[in-house]
Amino acid sequence: MPFSCDTMVALPNATKGGQTLFAKNSDRPQEESQPLVQRDREAHPGGTFVRCQFLEIPQAAVTYRHVGSRPYWCWGYEHGFNEHQVAIGNEALASKIPVFEEPKLLGMDLVRLGLERGRTAAEAVEVITDLITTYGQGRFQGGADVGTYDNGFLVADPHEAYVIETAGHEWAVKRVESTLGISNIHSIGTDWERLSPSAERHAIEQGWWQLEQGRLHFAEAYCDFSSRQFGGGPQRRARSCAVLKKHRGEIDVRTMMALLRDHSNGEDPEEPFREEPPNGISICWHYTEEVGVNTAASLVADLCADGSRLPVYWCSFYSPCLGVFLPVFIQGQIPAALTIGDAEPSDKSLWWLFRKLERAVRQDPSGEAAAAVRAVWRGFQDKLLETAYQIAAEARQMIDAGRDEEAAQKLTDYMHRNVQQAQSTLQDMLTRGPLTVANSRTGRST
Repeated sequence: MPFSCDTMVALPNATKGGQTLFAKNSDRPQEESQPLVQRDREAHPGGTFVRCQFLEIPQAAVTYRHVGSRPYWCWGYEHGFNEHQVAIGNEALASKIPVFEEPKLLGMDLVRLGLERGRTAAEAVEVITDLITTYGQGRFQGGADVGTYDNGFLVADPHEAYVIETAGHEWAVKRVESTLGISNIHSIGTDWERLSPSAERHAIEQGWWQLEQGRLHFAEAYCDFSSRQFGGGPQRRARSCAVLKKHRGEIDVRTMMALLRDHSNGEDPEEPFREEPPNGISICWHYTEEVGVNTAASLVADLCADGSRLPVYWCSFYSPCLGVFLPVFIQGQIPAALTIGDAEPSDKSLWWLFRKLERAVRQDPSGEAAAAVRAVWRGFQDKLLETAYQIAAEARQMIDAGRDEEAAQKLTDYMHRNVQQAQSTLQDMLTRGPLTVANSRTGRST
C-alpha cells in the first residue's frame, strides 16, 4: 500500500480572518472506519503507566480534554485537537533506518500523546520529540496487521506551528513562517530549528552524510527516496504548498475545505481547484482496484487567538468531496453518531453512512451522481458556515460570564441538530438516490 495523507496550515499572517487554520486528510484502508473519540481531562496518580498500541510508558500527571480521529482498532489518532487549541496531524514517511526488532511507538500514539500533554504547539513538539528520542518510532517487527512506518507531524496552535520529521529515534523540527503543506515525503533540509541529539552523528556513522558537507540536510541524509510507498507525496505536497501560497492573505475555511476536496494530480500545482474525479494522485484520495486506500476522515481547525469566539473544528467523514464538514466544539458533548464505528457497517455510524454513499456514487461513472451529492450538501454547508460562528461567539460570551454549563449544553444541542440533519439527508440520498434528492430540492422533475 502506498502512503497517502496531507496536512497543511496557514498562520494568522496568511489568513483572511487573522486566525490560524489547520487542515488534514487522513487516508486509510477503504473499509477501516475512523470515528471520533472525545476524552475528558484527567488527573493521574504518580508512578502510573499508560499502555499505547504496543508500548507501556509513564503516564503524565494530567491529560487534557481532547477529540481525536481514531481508526477503530487504534489507541492513537490520525489527527485531533485539545482544550488548549493544539491541533496535530501525522504523515507516513519512508526513511533509511532498518526495521527494528522491538516495538516502537506508532505515529498515531504520538499524535494522541501530544494532544494529551501539550498546552501549546511548542510544548506538544517537546512532548513528541522527547518520546521519540526515548522510545523511538518507525518500522518494527511484530506489528501483526498494523502498518508501521516513520512519521512526519504538523503541530499548530493559534499563534504558531511546527513540522516534525523522523527516522527511527532521530528527528528534526522546523518552524512554520506563514503557510505550509506536508505529505508523505521528508521536506526538512538544512532549515531545521532543532535536531535530535544524535541525528548528525548517526547519519555520519551510516555514511549518509559527510561532516565536510556542512549543516545536516535532514531529508537528504535520512529519506529513502527509492521507496515506492510515497503515493504521489511530492506532487500532493507541491499542490498544497502552491495553493496556500497563491491564496496567501485570503485563506479562509472554504479555501481549506476546497483544498481537502481537491482532485488535482499536482502536475500544474497552481491550477484552479478540480472537482472532476482524480487520476489516482490527489489530496482527496480515492481507492482503485490496485490501491485500496481512501480518504477516511478530514479536519479543518479554525483556531482563535483573540478570545472573540470559540475555535470551530470542522470534521468530515470518508471522501470530503462527497461529504459535509460538520462543526464540532470541544466545550460540548459530541454526538454519539460521530463516535460510532468498528469493523462492521452500521447505520448508527455517520462514518459508515458516508462510506455507503460513496459506494452508491461509484455506480454512476458519468459523474452526475457525484455532482448531485455536492449540490445536496451545498446549502447545508453554507448554513453551517453561518450558524457555527454565531454560536461560537455566543458560547464564548457565556463562558466568559461564568455560564460554562449553559454554554456546553447550547453547543451540545447545536451539534446534535446538525448531525441529525446530516443523517436524515444521508438516508434520503441512500433510499431515493442523490439525483432524485437533488432534483426534488431544485424543483426539477426526474
